[in-house]
Amino acid sequence: MADKVLDGVTSDPVALGWMQGAPPPADKQVLWSRGDHLRFPTTRWAFSHMRELVPSVRIAASGDGRPFERALRDDLGQVTFVPIGETAAISVDEGLLAAFTDGILVLHRGKVVFERWFGVTGPQTRHIAFSVTKSFVGTLAAMLVAEGRLDPAAPVAAYVPELAASGFGSASVAQVLAMTTNLDFSEEYADPKSGIGAYSTALNLMPRPAGYAGAADLYSYLPTIAGAGPHGQGFTYRTPNTDVLAWIVARVEGRPFAEVLSERLWQPLGMTGDADLLVDPAGSPFAGGGLNLKLEDLARFGEALRLGGLGVIDPAAVAAIRQGGDPVLFPADRYPALTGWSYGNQWWHTPAGANACFSARGIHGQTLWVDPAHELVIARFASHPIAANGANDPHSLPAWTALASALSD
Repeated sequence: MADKVLDGVTSDPVALGWMQGAPPPADKQVLWSRGDHLRFPTTRWAFSHMRELVPSVRIAASGDGRPFERALRDDLGQVTFVPIGETAAISVDEGLLAAFTDGILVLHRGKVVFERWFGVTGPQTRHIAFSVTKSFVGTLAAMLVAEGRLDPAAPVAAYVPELAASGFGSASVAQVLAMTTNLDFSEEYADPKSGIGAYSTALNLMPRPAGYAGAADLYSYLPTIAGAGPHGQGFTYRTPNTDVLAWIVARVEGRPFAEVLSERLWQPLGMTGDADLLVDPAGSPFAGGGLNLKLEDLARFGEALRLGGLGVIDPAAVAAIRQGGDPVLFPADRYPALTGWSYGNQWWHTPAGANACFSARGIHGQTLWVDPAHELVIARFASHPIAANGANDPHSLPAWTALASALSD
């Protein structure tokens, strides 16, 4: 199989037989001990079953959530667009396969108008959202700022003294929120010796090598990240910022982060099901990317922000999120498909203007796209073989624009 190039159709986890049978044949098992859950093509099964492979804590729903009304339009799958860097048009349905989509929901004016499911992912699946999780953390922090309980100008150490001697010690909460901290940390997913590799090992997200003597949990690892110069000079995407932010949120609230997420967002927004957040061996939350949830609940989060917070998220927090970050601080050379974008409050933002959108983005294609001007919310789970979103953006970004145009007709 290693010699065969698999696409969005031939990598289907059902067709490949992953984890089928009682027990599954040895060559069809997906095992954490081998790192199968983060290795393509077994990821196409694992991303919809991550809670079975890595420890997690429950994010409880209230139990009274209701699904969105359906007003499905099958013609939307045939809407065409030209992928970035190409000349030939393809359909939305073709683009979904090219992006290794596991599931997608499109809301227009609060109704589901387009819905597709692939492989082992379905409406009840709790699929891992990876860094989409960051935008939930950023929203909670923005709520605390709006309530006057979190001072964005305060140093991180004012809330988490354990980080005073780390690279975060001289950073402000605002700089952590905007990821303009300057840290000795590399987030190169393809480099096992990068900072993200050490971070994942501390989390025990991947099996630890024999003789491992490093940090045994996340809160032991974060204080070891050193600084690399003055903060606030530019945006650099680094996941530990979000874990520090979640640590701050938990300290301000005086309770575990998972409880805060449940009681401040999950229950009052009427999510249709419980979610789960991956945790390290000490029970610390993987707030930078460990949320597993139903796709419909991801869409509900986006719809709440589109509609101003629905009385749950403070309007001032919604306004701060929708304002975006400083595009001057955004490194255009690092994100060629995101010209003019910005990053703020742990959300990604298209250029400011009448049609500005904001989005939550996770590796391998996880997406929450909010387009207020077109009354549109798109939630997508995926298992693209390449982690960085630059691999799926050429098919995804123009597809979202084409859907917005089609729904405006």
